[in-house]
Amino acid sequence: MTQHAVVIAGGGPTGLMLAAELALAGIDVAIVERRTSQELVGSRAGGLHARSIEVLDQRGVADRFISQGQTYPVVHFHIALNIGDFPTRHNYVLGLRQNHIERILAEWVGELPVTIYRGRDVTGFAQDDTGVDVALSNGGPLRAEYLVGCDGGRSLVRKAAGIEFPGWDPTTSWLIAEVRMAEEPKWGFHEDEAGRHAIGKAEGGFTAVVLTERQMRLEGEPTLRDISEALIAVYGTDYGIHSPRWVSRFTDTTRQAAAYRHRRVLLAGDAAHVHPPVGGQGLNIGVQDAVNLGWKLAQVVKRTSPESLLDTYHAERHPVAARVLRNTMAQVALRRPDARSKAVGDTISELLGMDEPRRRLGAEMSGLDVHYDLGEGHPLLGRRMPDLDLVTASGPLRVFTLLHEARPVLLNLGDPGSVEITPWTDRVQLIDAAYAGTWELPMLGAVAAPTAVLVRPDGYVAWVGDVNQAGLADALATWFGPPAAA
Repeated sequence: MTQHAVVIAGGGPTGLMLAAELALAGIDVAIVERRTSQELVGSRAGGLHARSIEVLDQRGVADRFISQGQTYPVVHFHIALNIGDFPTRHNYVLGLRQNHIERILAEWVGELPVTIYRGRDVTGFAQDDTGVDVALSNGGPLRAEYLVGCDGGRSLVRKAAGIEFPGWDPTTSWLIAEVRMAEEPKWGFHEDEAGRHAIGKAEGGFTAVVLTERQMRLEGEPTLRDISEALIAVYGTDYGIHSPRWVSRFTDTTRQAAAYRHRRVLLAGDAAHVHPPVGGQGLNIGVQDAVNLGWKLAQVVKRTSPESLLDTYHAERHPVAARVLRNTMAQVALRRPDARSKAVGDTISELLGMDEPRRRLGAEMSGLDVHYDLGEGHPLLGRRMPDLDLVTASGPLRVFTLLHEARPVLLNLGDPGSVEITPWTDRVQLIDAAYAGTWELPMLGAVAAPTAVLVRPDGYVAWVGDVNQAGLADALATWFGPPAAA
């Protein structure tokens, strides 16, 4: 039986990101992916939000994505919200189709020691006190210490683990397709009594079509004829559509796993949460799930930290996804074509024209407002660490550069040599540095400059200190294991 420390079911963006995180930490990780290649049929996510670009920047690979996409200084919640004034190097959405995102992630993972079993599915598993036996559709089985389900909204791993998936049933369905058209269509958005529709340009000379169905449909695979009839109902013509690249349907089903972990089985990405694609948040929170989980799982596998560290994964990421579920449901409600929904939408638009609501909702949509509850204290605690331009004895240095290897870092911004972490020096980087600028956070604005900051591998602040360093040893032990024996 082939053994790995961690097996990941699913090689989409979440699974690829998690594999990279584990590989950087020196963990033997394998992906089981049903596709024989990374090729992706159909249009799914269309871009990366600011926080996702930041976490890729933390690993030194953001430029690979930025160089192939198009930047837009806005996010969308009912209306366009400008985030171009947000205090981050990446105050924009990066327009980049999921097929390209996956390709670039796969190229990066290919440079790391990750095993990929292609053309196979996880068909079941059995777990005991020491690991998980993973059954495959073609070959196997595999033995792992932990299994992570990154296998989508219909996750077999979630179902086999017996994890409930409560939420809300669909109320609306949409047809979506990429086709060729013999005639020039009416580009852009169009609204009628059924809802909002859109026609736009896709890659390779195809046209992308999204149509709200007049009656919700759940059964059966849609066809080109369905697209034709829906176009005629909305526009009076089907523009001579032909040669579809793909045709699909989606709904506003909204669900979230009741638990992100059952013993040695964990969930991430769509396996843990599904929601309508408005706002383009699904792929992004899946990638961020992976970055939160990866370093914690690595430390548990290495026996550096107790298994209880994995409980913080659910505690931190479940509320984030719950908030996304709430805002996507709100956006679907605001798109309904009835007069009362339009009245609410007009009121929301007026409010979002004000600076404070724009900043708050813009930070939420871009993922820059995430705040893990790590207790009372400095406003930085539990929030993303800004990518400051530091001054060190060896020259200028960006904060994110220190996170390229997915290792924690303690920044001492006081007197050089004034911080002592000897029992953790094998796990935590200690950097003496200075920063002369203003400390600023999205949504919150300027915050008081700390004397020292402990930054986790996922880029979130685990401790903020002053010259007394109160609580530092407890924070180090909580997040990075007990002190090494003398």
